[in-house]
Parts: sequence; structure tokens; C-alpha cells
Amino acid sequence: MNSAALTSPDPHSGVTDVPDVPASLRPAAMFDQLATLIYGAGDFTEIYEALVRSTVTLVDGCDHASLMLRGRSGIFDTVAASDPIARQVDDLERKHNEGPCLDAIEQERPQLEPDFAKTTQWPTLAAAIIAETPVRGGAGFRIVVERSKIGALNLFSDHEGALDEASVNQGIILAAFASVVIAAVQNRDRADTLSQGLDSNREIGKAIGLMMAFHKISDDAAFDLLRKASQDMNIKIADVARQVVNHHNTDKG
Repeated sequence: MNSAALTSPDPHSGVTDVPDVPASLRPAAMFDQLATLIYGAGDFTEIYEALVRSTVTLVDGCDHASLMLRGRSGIFDTVAASDPIARQVDDLERKHNEGPCLDAIEQERPQLEPDFAKTTQWPTLAAAIIAETPVRGGAGFRIVVERSKIGALNLFSDHEGALDEASVNQGIILAAFASVVIAAVQNRDRADTLSQGLDSNREIGKAIGLMMAFHKISDDAAFDLLRKASQDMNIKIADVARQVVNHHNTDKG
């Protein structure tokens, strides 16, 4: 993991420092670290920046990360990037109208390109990336809020093959968490009220991410299962999610 890449963030950015996270960290603990960052963030921009900085720290093989969200005009804008390189790759995807990040928004499955130098489904983008940036691999994970595909969490690596199946599983979990956080942000007028509902949302995000990663189902399917269980058991969906997470932690010992 690239934990060293973010131990000294820009002192003028106002973004909370990202803690050094061991490679063996379990998904539930990953969410605890992320929740700490969100609690410490002062406004929406800081929350988004914390998400992308955490992604670089937590995902194996990830050197750069960005967050694209749909703007009022319908265009997907980069609202946060770990560094200028991540923002540049996003710009290239929009310029050439192709790439794993744009496709991830529309596709149910994550999009992965381990090596842009090899045969790829995005040849125009790949040529531009290789010519203009140090990036050699990329991956995209869609962000869904209230059943609307509103954006993507994007990962980039400077080394071919560094982003792999393990990276994808980690990215799925982080994207699920990002969806929950962004939903909370969009449903509140002030960032300082986010913490009031984050505990419940965090449990839901954990459960969705775990169910997606370990049962190979989509985010929509995972949420539907939680909601159905909530209705059948007549308990809050956050309580169902907490039981899922606790069961996973018990199985892990």
C-alpha cells in the first residue's frame, strides 16, 4: 500500500491528515479509519478530499485517486483529486469520452485496466495517458446515491499490473462507503451535522461493501437484501447492517 504517499498533505489544503494504515487492516477497521477522517472534516470539500486521500492509502497498488460527481449540467466533474496527475487523467477521460472511470458510472461491475500499454478497450485514452502521464493502470467504481448513478471513485497506478483483484475488492468497499458519505452530505445543509447520522450510515456502508465483496453482488442487490431483511424483521436497516458486520467480524475471529 502507498501509505507513505499521504503522510504529509499540503499544509494549506486544510485536509485532515490520513493515518498510516497497515496492509492487514480488515474492511470494518477501514471504515473506522475513514469515519475518523469524516468526523474531522470541516466542510464538503474536505470530506471529498479525505475520501480520495484515504483511497490512495488504503488500496493496494493505488498511487493516485479522484472522485467524479455529476454536476447540475449533467457533466461529470472532478470534485476531489489526490494530486494533479489524478485530475489530469480524469480530464483525458472526459476529453476522449472513454475510460474505466466513465464506464464504471454506467456499468454494474467495477472497471479495471491493469496495463494501458497492452491491448485495451480504451485505446485512444490509453495512448494519451501513456504519452502525457506516468499512469499505467486504472480502475473505476461507480457511486450510487438513492438508486441514481451519480459518479465514480477512480484509482490510478504508476506501475503496470499493480492494480489487481485485491485492489478491486478494496475499491468496492471504499466506493460503498463513499456512496453513503456522499448521500449524507447531499441530504444535509451543513457539513457539521454529518456526524449525527454517520454512525448508522457507516454500518450500512460496511455491510453493503462486505456483501458486494464476498458474495459478488452489485451495490443495488446488497442494499435490497438489507432493506428486505429490515422489513421482514421489522427493525431498522442500520441494525440489520450492524448484525451483518458483527457476524463477519465473529467469523474472522
